[in-house]
Amino acid sequence: MTTRNQQLTEVFVEVADSLIDDFDVIDFLQNLSVRCVELLDVAAVGILLADDNDRLHILAASDENTRLLELFALQHDQGPCVECYHDGRPRVAVSLTEPAALTRWPQFARSAQNTGYVATNALPLRLRGRIIGALSLFQTNPEPLGAADLQLAQALADVATIAILQQRTLAQSEAERDQLQYALNSRVLIEQVKGILAERWQTDIDEAFAILRAYARAHSRKLSELAREVAEGTQDTDSIRAFNARTPRPRT
Repeated sequence: MTTRNQQLTEVFVEVADSLIDDFDVIDFLQNLSVRCVELLDVAAVGILLADDNDRLHILAASDENTRLLELFALQHDQGPCVECYHDGRPRVAVSLTEPAALTRWPQFARSAQNTGYVATNALPLRLRGRIIGALSLFQTNPEPLGAADLQLAQALADVATIAILQQRTLAQSEAERDQLQYALNSRVLIEQVKGILAERWQTDIDEAFAILRAYARAHSRKLSELAREVAEGTQDTDSIRAFNARTPRPRT
């Protein structure tokens, strides 16, 4: 319990630290996805955000397999998380192995099973009734999440929403859309750079991403800006790799 309380304190301190003039939305959500896995009885987490055309995009995931699964769900426009965003209602204790799931979301349910997930939960990212995305919680254990875990997950989803929109009021919709669109565009670039680095360093996608994030944090750099420099060839990737080799990565 002490460890859990310490982790909770750390999460909310991180949220408070994000409420500044200029913070990295993608890194914040990526860290939140990992924190959810640490705090909740789940195997993986994905975070989806909508753009100004009401299209969902995967902005953060606790691991690469989950990111690919969420992309698959979006491509087929199916799954609890997609439905949760569109109607704003949570989907909890959804079994992915029952015939009903295979009938309702055939491609998504099969892909989730192939990834090793047997159950999922989807919670809205919301502020005063406004829905900007959804949080997916994937389980390899069929037991439903407890009420306390679900309450905590929704609280984390709510504070994530506040962090994203913290500088905007609901009346400033244009500025909010610009912020979200920038984050979505940055995420596309980061995904490209992850692939470039994984191939260049002969490692897997998750490891390449972890190294990139660790370097950005250690040098107080925005993840999106560092990725852009890598893509443009103005950042020496050997120095990123070398720094990681001699410096332990911080816990995410």
